[in-house]
Amino acid sequence: MFSRRIFETDFAEALEEELKRRDMTIRELSEKAGIPPATLYKIASGERDPRLSTVRRIVAMFEPKEGRFIAVVAAKFLLDEIEGSEVTIGSKPIRLKGYAANSIDDCIMAAVEARREGAAGIICAPILSSLIERIVDIPVAILKPEPMAVINAANIIAKRIERISSISSHP
Repeated sequence: MFSRRIFETDFAEALEEELKRRDMTIRELSEKAGIPPATLYKIASGERDPRLSTVRRIVAMFEPKEGRFIAVVAAKFLLDEIEGSEVTIGSKPIRLKGYAANSIDDCIMAAVEARREGAAGIICAPILSSLIERIVDIPVAILKPEPMAVINAANIIAKRIERISSISSHP
Protein backbone atom coordinates (compact mmCIF):
# COMPACT_ATOMS: atom_id res chain seq x y z
CA MET A 1 0.00 0.00 0.00
CA PHE A 2 1.59 3.23 -1.18
CA SER A 3 0.34 5.44 1.68
CA ARG A 4 2.05 3.15 4.19
CA ARG A 5 5.18 2.65 2.13
CA ILE A 6 5.96 6.39 2.04
CA PHE A 7 6.47 6.30 5.80
CA GLU A 8 8.70 3.22 5.68
CA THR A 9 11.14 4.56 3.11
CA ASP A 10 12.17 7.67 1.19
CA PHE A 11 9.22 9.22 -0.68
CA ALA A 12 11.08 9.22 -4.00
CA GLU A 13 11.93 5.53 -3.59
CA ALA A 14 8.32 4.63 -2.68
CA LEU A 15 7.06 6.63 -5.68
CA GLU A 16 9.48 4.89 -8.03
CA GLU A 17 8.46 1.46 -6.70
CA GLU A 18 4.76 2.24 -7.07
CA LEU A 19 5.16 3.56 -10.60
CA LYS A 20 7.12 0.45 -11.58
CA ARG A 21 4.57 -1.85 -9.91
CA ARG A 22 1.75 -0.17 -11.85
CA ASP A 23 3.81 0.05 -15.05
CA MET A 24 3.08 3.78 -15.07
CA THR A 25 5.24 6.71 -16.17
CA ILE A 26 5.68 9.99 -14.36
CA ARG A 27 3.93 11.70 -17.25
CA GLU A 28 0.90 9.40 -16.83
CA LEU A 29 0.84 10.08 -13.09
CA SER A 30 1.05 13.78 -13.84
CA GLU A 31 -2.01 13.62 -16.09
CA LYS A 32 -4.06 11.49 -13.68
CA ALA A 33 -3.13 13.39 -10.50
CA GLY A 34 -3.11 16.87 -12.06
CA ILE A 35 0.45 17.62 -10.93
CA PRO A 36 2.94 19.25 -13.31
CA PRO A 37 5.40 16.71 -14.74
CA ALA A 38 8.38 18.91 -13.77
CA THR A 39 7.29 18.79 -10.12
CA LEU A 40 7.01 15.01 -10.22
CA TYR A 41 10.38 14.59 -11.94
CA LYS A 42 12.03 16.72 -9.23
CA ILE A 43 10.33 14.70 -6.48
CA ALA A 44 11.20 11.38 -8.14
CA SER A 45 14.85 12.36 -8.50
CA GLY A 46 15.04 13.44 -4.85
CA GLU A 47 15.85 16.99 -5.92
CA ARG A 48 12.77 18.28 -4.13
CA ASP A 49 10.61 17.15 -1.21
CA PRO A 50 6.89 17.06 -2.00
CA ARG A 51 4.40 19.41 -0.40
CA LEU A 52 1.69 17.82 1.70
CA SER A 53 -0.92 18.77 -0.89
CA THR A 54 1.13 16.98 -3.57
CA VAL A 55 1.48 13.87 -1.41
CA ARG A 56 -2.28 13.85 -0.86
CA ARG A 57 -2.98 14.07 -4.60
CA ILE A 58 -0.57 11.25 -5.38
CA VAL A 59 -1.98 9.02 -2.63
CA ALA A 60 -5.55 9.81 -3.75
CA MET A 61 -4.63 8.80 -7.29
CA PHE A 62 -3.01 5.51 -6.19
CA GLU A 63 -5.58 4.75 -3.48
CA PRO A 64 -8.89 6.34 -4.48
CA LYS A 65 -11.55 6.61 -1.79
CA GLU A 66 -14.35 7.20 -4.29
CA GLY A 67 -15.61 4.19 -6.13
CA ARG A 68 -14.51 1.85 -3.39
CA PHE A 69 -16.09 -1.55 -3.28
CA ILE A 70 -16.47 -4.70 -1.25
CA ALA A 71 -14.67 -7.66 -2.77
CA VAL A 72 -16.33 -11.06 -2.89
CA VAL A 73 -13.86 -13.91 -3.34
CA ALA A 74 -15.88 -16.94 -4.44
CA ALA A 75 -16.65 -19.43 -7.19
CA LYS A 76 -17.79 -17.91 -10.47
CA PHE A 77 -21.34 -19.31 -10.25
CA LEU A 78 -21.95 -17.29 -7.08
CA LEU A 79 -20.34 -14.16 -8.50
CA ASP A 80 -22.63 -14.37 -11.53
CA GLU A 81 -25.64 -14.29 -9.19
CA ILE A 82 -24.51 -11.20 -7.25
CA GLU A 83 -23.21 -9.22 -10.23
CA GLY A 84 -24.34 -5.60 -10.02
CA SER A 85 -25.32 -5.81 -6.33
CA GLU A 86 -24.76 -2.95 -3.90
CA VAL A 87 -24.99 -2.35 -0.16
CA THR A 88 -25.26 0.97 1.65
CA ILE A 89 -22.68 2.41 4.02
CA GLY A 90 -24.21 5.42 5.73
CA SER A 91 -26.21 6.82 2.86
CA LYS A 92 -23.68 5.95 0.18
CA PRO A 93 -24.09 2.89 -2.05
CA ILE A 94 -21.05 0.65 -2.36
CA ARG A 95 -20.82 -2.00 -5.04
CA LEU A 96 -19.82 -5.64 -4.70
CA LYS A 97 -16.99 -6.71 -6.98
CA GLY A 98 -16.37 -10.38 -7.64
CA TYR A 99 -13.03 -12.16 -7.71
CA ALA A 100 -13.34 -15.69 -9.05
CA ALA A 101 -11.30 -18.28 -7.20
CA ASN A 102 -11.10 -22.06 -7.48
CA SER A 103 -8.26 -22.83 -5.08
CA ILE A 104 -6.78 -21.57 -1.84
CA ASP A 105 -3.96 -19.93 -3.80
CA ASP A 106 -6.50 -18.19 -6.06
CA CYS A 107 -8.34 -16.90 -2.98
CA ILE A 108 -5.21 -15.47 -1.40
CA MET A 109 -4.10 -13.82 -4.64
CA ALA A 110 -7.61 -12.44 -5.22
CA ALA A 111 -7.73 -10.94 -1.72
CA VAL A 112 -4.36 -9.26 -2.19
CA GLU A 113 -5.40 -7.96 -5.62
CA ALA A 114 -8.71 -6.67 -4.25
CA ARG A 115 -6.90 -4.80 -1.47
CA ARG A 116 -4.47 -3.31 -3.96
CA GLU A 117 -7.38 -2.17 -6.13
CA GLY A 118 -9.02 -0.32 -3.22
CA ALA A 119 -11.45 -2.79 -1.67
CA ALA A 120 -13.07 -1.48 1.50
CA GLY A 121 -13.60 -5.04 2.74
CA ILE A 122 -13.46 -8.66 1.63
CA ILE A 123 -16.01 -11.46 1.83
CA CYS A 124 -14.58 -14.98 1.56
CA ALA A 125 -14.99 -18.60 2.65
CA PRO A 126 -14.83 -19.25 6.41
CA ILE A 127 -11.78 -21.49 6.09
CA LEU A 128 -9.81 -18.60 4.56
CA SER A 129 -11.02 -15.65 6.59
CA SER A 130 -8.45 -15.81 9.41
CA LEU A 131 -5.60 -16.11 6.91
CA ILE A 132 -6.92 -13.27 4.74
CA GLU A 133 -7.35 -11.05 7.85
CA ARG A 134 -3.62 -11.48 8.56
CA ILE A 135 -2.70 -10.49 5.00
CA VAL A 136 -4.92 -7.44 4.43
CA ASP A 137 -5.64 -4.47 6.65
CA ILE A 138 -9.35 -4.15 5.86
CA PRO A 139 -12.46 -5.83 7.31
CA VAL A 140 -13.02 -9.46 6.32
CA ALA A 141 -16.36 -11.29 6.60
CA ILE A 142 -17.24 -14.88 5.86
CA LEU A 143 -19.71 -16.37 3.42
CA LYS A 144 -22.01 -18.37 5.65
CA PRO A 145 -24.09 -20.91 3.74
CA GLU A 146 -27.73 -21.20 4.65
CA PRO A 147 -28.60 -24.51 6.34
CA MET A 148 -30.72 -25.48 3.30
CA ALA A 149 -27.65 -25.16 1.06
CA VAL A 150 -25.89 -27.79 3.19
CA ILE A 151 -28.95 -30.06 3.17
CA ASN A 152 -29.31 -29.69 -0.62
CA ALA A 153 -25.63 -30.61 -1.04
CA ALA A 154 -26.11 -33.63 1.24
CA ASN A 155 -29.08 -34.75 -0.90
CA ILE A 156 -26.91 -34.52 -4.03
CA ILE A 157 -24.29 -36.69 -2.35
CA ALA A 158 -26.97 -39.16 -1.23
CA LYS A 159 -28.24 -39.50 -4.84
CA ARG A 160 -24.69 -40.04 -6.11
CA ILE A 161 -24.02 -42.67 -3.46
CA GLU A 162 -27.31 -44.36 -4.33
CA ARG A 163 -26.41 -44.33 -8.05
CA ILE A 164 -22.93 -45.78 -7.36
CA SER A 165 -24.44 -48.45 -5.09
CA SER A 166 -26.96 -49.50 -7.73
CA ILE A 167 -24.24 -49.74 -10.41
CA SER A 168 -21.91 -51.80 -8.23
CA SER A 169 -24.71 -54.19 -7.14
CA HIS A 170 -25.48 -55.12 -10.78
CA PRO A 171 -23.01 -57.62 -12.26
